[in-house]
Amino acid sequence: MAVQPTRIGLAGLAVMGQNLALNIASKGFPISVYNRTTSKVDETVERAKKEGNLPVYGFHDPESFVNSIQKPRVIIMLVKAGAPVDQTIKTLSAYLEKGDCIVDGGNEWYENTERREKAVSENGFLYLGMGVSGGEEGARNGPSMMPGGSFEAYKNIEDILLKVAAQVRDSGPCVTYIGKGGSGNFVKMVHNGIEYGDMQLIAEAYDVLKSVGKLTNEELHGVFTEWNKGELESFLVEITADIFGIKDDKGDGHLVDKVLDKTGMKGTGKWTVQQAAELSVPSPTIESSLDARFLSGLKDERVQAAKVFKEGGFGDVLTDQTVDKKQLIDDVRKALYASKICSYAQGMNLIRAKSVEKGWGLKLGELARIWKGGCIIRAIFLDRIKQAYDRNAELANLLVDPEFAKEIIERQSAWRRVVCLSINSGISTPGMSASLAYFDSYRRERLPANLVQAQRDYFGAHTYERTDMEGSFHTEWFKIARQSKM
Repeated sequence: MAVQPTRIGLAGLAVMGQNLALNIASKGFPISVYNRTTSKVDETVERAKKEGNLPVYGFHDPESFVNSIQKPRVIIMLVKAGAPVDQTIKTLSAYLEKGDCIVDGGNEWYENTERREKAVSENGFLYLGMGVSGGEEGARNGPSMMPGGSFEAYKNIEDILLKVAAQVRDSGPCVTYIGKGGSGNFVKMVHNGIEYGDMQLIAEAYDVLKSVGKLTNEELHGVFTEWNKGELESFLVEITADIFGIKDDKGDGHLVDKVLDKTGMKGTGKWTVQQAAELSVPSPTIESSLDARFLSGLKDERVQAAKVFKEGGFGDVLTDQTVDKKQLIDDVRKALYASKICSYAQGMNLIRAKSVEKGWGLKLGELARIWKGGCIIRAIFLDRIKQAYDRNAELANLLVDPEFAKEIIERQSAWRRVVCLSINSGISTPGMSASLAYFDSYRRERLPANLVQAQRDYFGAHTYERTDMEGSFHTEWFKIARQSKM
């Protein structure tokens, strides 16, 4: 029990909630915690004692929890998105007063945040929707945080967030006020979409090296460890190297080979792809990663399909060609880097399009800065992205930034070699292929869309524009074609 009011409260003590509460307390801010299942409260208080007598105070009922926090109260909720958030708001609101502030730290759909901000403001409460990235390790030691909503609410909690966030030398704490409404949740959602793309591209690099290059897990461990010292240095490449080094504790060999090839998902990747479609922003790398997860879910069907095609003479890998390992590793590294640029470019363009639609005024360079530490997509490469937007805040696409354009030009031959080798070997690289197709479409002045538009006008009189004169045109294609056949 806190003798004097605590600085902040946190409701929802699953893995993320517990770790964030301990992080806040370890930075010197006394915190009250509450959970509907009271055993979680006791567990958190117990952990706080063990981890250095941290100032964490547990409460078993919402009223004493709310009353233990200094005014204006700030309460972070870390509960499952959707109905549980509304329920928690309802429970807490009964005891809150005007000027108090609620922060939703979950992966929430941005429109729900905007609806709730409006609803609680009628009672005089402030509201923030704050994306938190970094998993349990990030939550405990410094996540990347993306708060959006009431600026006044952000100011009430800024001193805490600046200390609790991941700290990156030369660029500061990985948190900033994102913008109005549901912008914090939207940015976190797209962050997760980019993460889907990143993970898929790394998985494809692994598949090509293993299936075509015949690299062992020991060799893969070495390759990814090496890659993590250069331009690909990132959290995801680092953990991938770790995974290849871990032996199976329940049998022989490496654990990675025993993991079922079926990927789960929570929904943020799907939302990202839906939003890309709504806003007409091409995001093929992110979309292909979502499709790859759907395909991985068809495990039983794939097992049957493999049998059918094996009988037809199709093995797992179509050609057993000998490749130069050293050359292949270098090519795959370049292909991975170039594809990654496309994935981030798509995510950034999606954020920009939403920002324009909603009038959020989001700063893309600042987002790259706060993703440099704490979050799952943290990478040395984000420095380059920030510099690109510093050079030109209105940059249409990362691909045309002079630095990135130069890097893609240098890597594109290797990228094409990897995609061709994969196709000829029957190894699917949907992310790398989609990224390459995105690049090849984006860099061409003229696409075959003229034919598609002519077809649309032929069967549906949708009209078309011309390259040589202003205006909208319609042609009786069918009549002309029929006359010419007579």
